[in-house]
Formats: sequence, structure tokens, C-alpha cells
Amino acid sequence: QVQLVESGGGLVQAGGSLRLSCAASGSISSINHMGWYRQAPGKQRELVARITSGASIHYADSVKGRFTISRDNAKNTVYVQMNSLKPEDTAVYYCNANVASGWFKAVDYWGQGTQVTVSS
Repeated sequence: QVQLVESGGGLVQAGGSLRLSCAASGSISSINHMGWYRQAPGKQRELVARITSGASIHYADSVKGRFTISRDNAKNTVYVQMNSLKPEDTAVYYCNANVASGWFKAVDYWGQGTQVTVSS
């Protein structure tokens, strides 16, 4: 089994910054892509940013230039630095990781979610 533990959410004023962290632990042979998704009330979960094991990065258009994703492979941890936050960034943010364990096929795992609230 693999666990993803997120931290760093909270309440911030518009224009402020937050940094989310997500650490993977458990039976891990390798981690392919890691990323962040978010889900606002009444909306579908959407991709925010993703980083591959080779450090290729993809951002949603809505966060380009404001969010920066990074990962520490030695710590099996992914981060997202969120700057210039807007009220529309308010959502529950979920960590995602595609993890291979032993001989088994890689599987997607999810964190429990962390609330980010941006006040206007």
C-alpha cells in the first residue's frame, strides 16, 4: 500500500501565497508522474499541475505564471508553490501520484485533500 499525505492548505487573502506539500510513503518501487488536482464546490475535479519522473511539467492555463510545481525524488515528495492567489483558486486540493510497487503495474493514488480558501 501507498499513502499520500498532504500539508500546507489554509486561508489566505487574494494576492497571497501558499505552498502545498505531498509526501508518498509505503511500498514504492518507483513514482512516475506526481501532481495536484483541485475541486471547487459544484465543479468537477480538475488538473492543476503535473510533473513527470523526467521533470516534464504541465500546468492548467488558469494557473500558468502563478503556480510552480516541483518534486524531490529522494523524499518522494511533490510541492506546489501558489502565488498571486485569487478567490477562484478556492478549492480542495488533492495530491496524485502514479506509483509502481514491486512487480505490480503502476497505480494512481490520491491524498485526502487539503482545503485552500482565498478571500477577496
